[in-house]
Amino acid sequence: MRRKIQSAICFISVLICAAGAAELPSHIATIPVPREDSDGKERHAQILADPARSAAKLVFLGDSITEMWRTDDAGKPVWDKYWTGCGAVNMGVAGDRTEHVLWRIDHGAFDGMKPKLIVLMIGTNNSGQSREEGSKYRCTAQQTADGIKAIIVKLQAKCTGVRILLMGILPRTENEDPSNLQNIETNRIISKFADGVNVRYMDIGKRFVKPENSDPTIMLMPDLLHLNTDGYKVWAGAIAPVVKEMMQ
Repeated sequence: MRRKIQSAICFISVLICAAGAAELPSHIATIPVPREDSDGKERHAQILADPARSAAKLVFLGDSITEMWRTDDAGKPVWDKYWTGCGAVNMGVAGDRTEHVLWRIDHGAFDGMKPKLIVLMIGTNNSGQSREEGSKYRCTAQQTADGIKAIIVKLQAKCTGVRILLMGILPRTENEDPSNLQNIETNRIISKFADGVNVRYMDIGKRFVKPENSDPTIMLMPDLLHLNTDGYKVWAGAIAPVVKEMMQ
């Protein structure tokens, strides 16, 4: 009887995912796009060749803030302490936007995988690259949110029964910077994607906001975007109990 109930739940989840995919608008943040630069291509090849990928129960998915947790001197000690013993793999790719993650899912990134939990934080490059000087790329807060929703739908369809810990986009640049304000609006939208069962939303951004008149050398994000070691400790400490709970 229990197996029948579980099968029914999985079947219903697939139907919900399919319905959600049909409702998503098609635009710059939801149409899968490959990375044409050598770094993006090489990182995708590394992900596919990672021997730990197929057995991973915990996946971290995102952009440079996620990838640097695996490789950067600031992030790796914290990664080793919190996640190495959890069967975790890091599938972050520096420079990725939502449309790039969608392409990676379509091109083997999660093939054969059965993770219990995916920690997803993506979208800051959608806003930031929209405002880079000379950039022709434009993506609104709503479009970024649509892209994140599309990623969730694809992950749930690809990895049946997976749970997703959706992280709010961390602050970037100064508090009143247009990119940061756009991220705040995107977070407001994606916070509603949590369903109380398979998708949980966490926004820890306030822990990274520089207090007024504070010394910038003690910030957790020295370049106003990426994390230092203390920043990664804050992130890990905040989500560790939730990760444990969601994986049980």
